[in-house]
Order: sequence, then structure tokens, then C-alpha cells
Amino acid sequence: MKKFIFGLIVGLVVVPLLAFLYFATGMAPVATSDPTMPFERTMAGMALHARIDREMPKAVPLQADEATFDAGAQVYMHHCAGCHGALGMPESPMAKGMFPHPPQLLPPHKGVTDDPPGETFWKVKNGIRLTGMPAFHDSLTEDQMWQVSLMLANADKLSDSVKNNLTFTPPPPPPPAPEKK
Repeated sequence: MKKFIFGLIVGLVVVPLLAFLYFATGMAPVATSDPTMPFERTMAGMALHARIDREMPKAVPLQADEATFDAGAQVYMHHCAGCHGALGMPESPMAKGMFPHPPQLLPPHKGVTDDPPGETFWKVKNGIRLTGMPAFHDSLTEDQMWQVSLMLANADKLSDSVKNNLTFTPPPPPPPAPEKK
């Protein structure tokens, strides 16, 4: 019986106290260059997928057609390409410095082509806490969120016309600085 009570005390007092001290003393890895915390990926992934599975829309209100993909490409280039990349665009410095690393969503990368569009829609609408993925429910319409979600679900099957709208064109170089006198 004494071992049971000792174990109960350790479990209810000592373990939470050690966890508190781990965070309160600055030992937890919080910089983007730090390795993950124990069980971080597992616990966060489990919670995220359980929530998405419960809440993601099952029915898609738009047609998966060329017009939808084209509109989705425009939304993507304006709101998503900075982190998730564009065709012909090297990974951005912002994406390189993020943790967790944002997935590159366009070919040749797999992206989210194997995810249901409702899952991508949920992520676009709600964002993902502690990842840098913002929620777009206040800045995009429902149709825009569906357009980009459908375009990404079909990113491996897009026409050349839509791919052209997803291609990064670098801006022209700045003019030379005036000579100092």
C-alpha cells in the first residue's frame, strides 16, 4: 500500500512539478531551429487530425473545373505562395525559417493532392495553431477558400493555363543606385 501511495504522490505532484520547471526555467525548445519537444509531433498531429476529421466539410459546393482551378491559382499566388511555394520558385527565406516547415504544395512536391478538399478547406479557414499557418476566414470568402482547396487537391492534374498562373516570375532588378558625388 505504501508503494501505491508513493507512486500516486509522484504521479500527481512530482511529474507535473518537473514539467512546470522544464517550461518555467527556459529549458523547453522554443526557437524554430530547436529540435521538437518530446511527443510534440505526435500529440499535436493527433489533436489536429481528430479535430479536422470531426469538423471538415464532407460536401464540396463548387465544381472541380478549369474556372475554379484558375480562380484558386490566383488566390494561392496572392495568399499562399510566400510560404508554400510557386512553380519555378525556390523555397522562400521565410519558409526556410519556419517551424514546423511549411509543406511545398505544388508539383513536383506531393502537396495535399491525396487529402480530401474538405480537409484543406478546414486548414485554410481555421489555420493551424503554433505552425505559422494563419486562418483565412476573415480575409477570404467561402468560395475563395474552396477554390484554392480544390485547385490544390488537383495540383497534379492542372492544365498548362492554370500552371502558368502558378508560376513565379521574379520582379525586375531594382535600378542602380545613383552615383555619389
